[in-house]
Amino acid sequence: MAYIDYYKILGVDKNASESDIKKAYRKLARKYHPDLNPGDKEAEKKFKEINEANEVLSNPENRKKYDKYGEHWQHADEIEKQRAQQQAYSGAGAGGYDFSGFGGFGGGGYDESDFSDFFQSMFGGGYARGESRRNIKYKGQDIQAQLHLNLRDVYTTQKHTINVNGKKIRITIPAGVKDGQTIRVKGLGGPGINGGPNGDLYITFAIDNDTKFKRVGDDLYTKADIDLYTAVLGGETMVDTMNGKVKLKVKPGTQCGTKVRLKGKGFPVYKQEGKYGDLYVTFNVKIPTNLTEKQKELFEQLAKLK
Repeated sequence: MAYIDYYKILGVDKNASESDIKKAYRKLARKYHPDLNPGDKEAEKKFKEINEANEVLSNPENRKKYDKYGEHWQHADEIEKQRAQQQAYSGAGAGGYDFSGFGGFGGGGYDESDFSDFFQSMFGGGYARGESRRNIKYKGQDIQAQLHLNLRDVYTTQKHTINVNGKKIRITIPAGVKDGQTIRVKGLGGPGINGGPNGDLYITFAIDNDTKFKRVGDDLYTKADIDLYTAVLGGETMVDTMNGKVKLKVKPGTQCGTKVRLKGKGFPVYKQEGKYGDLYVTFNVKIPTNLTEKQKELFEQLAKLK
């Protein structure tokens, strides 16, 4: 297989962090996802390329081998073993790497068949010398899917049916899933080859906020209006939460922009049943308008007392 520049495919530098690689992959996966580009062969090919690049670069061990051996990274263990044997016979520093058993060097280009061979070797592993490729069991190809949900949809655990390659699959979505989060459903990818295991299904969530709340991690933020009299004298006000209204006390002299925390009234923590973030409420003091003459007179008296 000719050399494939996985860093170039993802548009990242060779010194990119794991986080940078993850962000670049998610961005490109959304852009070229087949569901968003139906019938676009170029987008489909690009989607395969970025998935392959991510499979290699997101795995620290595979990335280290790729950085050292390029297109021969899958044979790194054999190369190291061969080098050790050469040094044992020739002395330290002798010889070098013999790539003759791993195919010739390419001119830097690649075609779609390279990716097909890559996935077979990656998911099924290498094959022993003299062993027929036809007898090797290969893991099926992993499938990437994107699921759009509303914020209220992921406030509680729920069942959801998705369509993958014409097949309806019913899955359980745990409460607290985040926007951009990817989960793996084992065994629901492509069928294995020669009796090998099925691939896995990777679902990336795109969550739209259909509420008045702002979500930051597991915490929620909202605003609540209170009238001037309640702000000055104190009192109570009703505040919305994700699961209903609650009564909240307002301290006398509350200023506009005052923030209070309601512990445990935020968003559920992913896969931690019964645990929730907090809800932060910012008060907005509403100044009265259209005052009567009597009301104006009273305010004027207050101003004089000040």
